Amino acid sequence: MNYLSVCSGVEAATVAWHEMGWNPIAFSEIEKFPSQVLSHHYPNVPNLGDMTKYKEWELSESIDVLVGGTPCQSFSVAGLRKGLDDPRGNLALTYVGILDKFRPKWCVWENVPGVLSSGGGRDFGSFLGALGEIGYGWAYRVLDAQYFGVAQRRRRVFVVGCLGSWESAAKVLFESESLSRNPKPSRETKQETTSFAESSFGNFRTDELSGVIKKSGGVAGGGNVPLTQTFCLQGAGVTSQNANGDGFKEEQSSTLNRVDVHGVVHGTQDPIVSEIAHTLGKNNGQENALIRNMAVRRLTPIECERLQGFPDSYTDIQFNGKPTPDSPRYAAMGNSMAVPVMKWIGKRIQIVEDSQ
Repeated sequence: MNYLSVCSGVEAATVAWHEMGWNPIAFSEIEKFPSQVLSHHYPNVPNLGDMTKYKEWELSESIDVLVGGTPCQSFSVAGLRKGLDDPRGNLALTYVGILDKFRPKWCVWENVPGVLSSGGGRDFGSFLGALGEIGYGWAYRVLDAQYFGVAQRRRRVFVVGCLGSWESAAKVLFESESLSRNPKPSRETKQETTSFAESSFGNFRTDELSGVIKKSGGVAGGGNVPLTQTFCLQGAGVTSQNANGDGFKEEQSSTLNRVDVHGVVHGTQDPIVSEIAHTLGKNNGQENALIRNMAVRRLTPIECERLQGFPDSYTDIQFNGKPTPDSPRYAAMGNSMAVPVMKWIGKRIQIVEDSQ
């Protein structure tokens, strides 16, 4: 399967699909840091740049899939909600124009759940209607990355389109088991999630993870500080004076984004060793500490990469000839799709292809 990726970011699609033997024909990304990440990892794949200039594009091969997540700001419930009146929102219709020019059999489009209510639903309806007008059947579904093996709650709308067949699109996004209307009890689901988290945390390197999340408890590299609770925080919880503020999430890590300062907070039965919980950042970890029984530290870039399913240090490149600072790495992960979700979608498309 050959594919064209637009609004590529740092290419969650390619990380997800390369093991399947799928081949990227070209990317389309205009931001400087993500473009350098693409050049570093995929030097032989051209970056076509501005997607609004797609009429000028000439591809070396035909494509089977168009994939992209057009900017979500105009559709976010936190934004101004201008929808398709916002030039960034209109990139959704540019996406349709690209689809119409190259006519791949499949398309995959991603956005925030706010797209469903933007403009009273008319914006999303316009996008789906445009797909239908150029001959694509479609299905859409909200998928949450926490159920695909990463430790964050990240709900996103995914639209899968298939040229001439809504049935094929629906087979990709909807498994027969999900239609049984017999969901598992919440207690059972929570236990499975906990088991997964424990096994995953146990595989993390101690030089990149605070001992408070370590499977065995204690401090990184040893110690016996008892672990009672670990919570994930959005930016509001990290920066506010009250660690239990708006960003406090029990049993749940909130969605990564490029703006907030995300972190973890933990409480222990005894005072923390030296009464300080250090970050795992620079200066040998002697930064950003709070004292006694409730300690907060910022997530590291590698932890954010893992939360999105990327390989360790994927965004740790030479940027403008120097080691990359943390800020663009956080932004790249906050903007990205979750790799395991994209892998699931790709495998479902392949299953449908192989059955035809």
